[in-house]
Amino acid sequence: MRYRRADVKGGTYFFTVNLAERHCRLLVENVDALRNAIRVVKQRHPFYIDAFVVLPDHLHAIWTLPEGDSDFAMRWLLTKAGFSRQMPMVDRRSASRKGKGERGIWQRRYWEHLIRDMGDYQRHVDYIHYNPVKHGYVKYAVEWPYSSIHRYISCGMLGNDWGGDIASHVEGGYGE
Repeated sequence: MRYRRADVKGGTYFFTVNLAERHCRLLVENVDALRNAIRVVKQRHPFYIDAFVVLPDHLHAIWTLPEGDSDFAMRWLLTKAGFSRQMPMVDRRSASRKGKGERGIWQRRYWEHLIRDMGDYQRHVDYIHYNPVKHGYVKYAVEWPYSSIHRYISCGMLGNDWGGDIASHVEGGYGE
């Protein structure tokens, strides 16, 4: 059975991408390697990063693809591979992963969601920026260094105090 993904050319998508070992801190310990991998992919296959947060063992992102292009899967494949190539060969690999030439750093699949409208977009941007607070890494979203919230604050779209006890003020909070 083949997994079917959304296919909207020029679409805006929300993603959750996880490490295979969910107890690791690999992403924040190697955030420059992740940034480099993304930069290389963006140079070859442009897209816009609307929002992004890197946590120790997973990341969330919203990307908008160019008109006529819906191939986010190739971009994630290249990003994950580019990051993995920068890591030392110390990860455990199953026979299946070895047979496919995979490192075993990332979970094979990831979650994607096609953004439907501006309300959906705003909810997902807020979710991304609030995620470090939700996981207990910081008290306020601005305190997390690996987040696009800093761009939103510098542009005046959010205040420095955004994202403290926000879950109690938003209907439904930000549960996963």
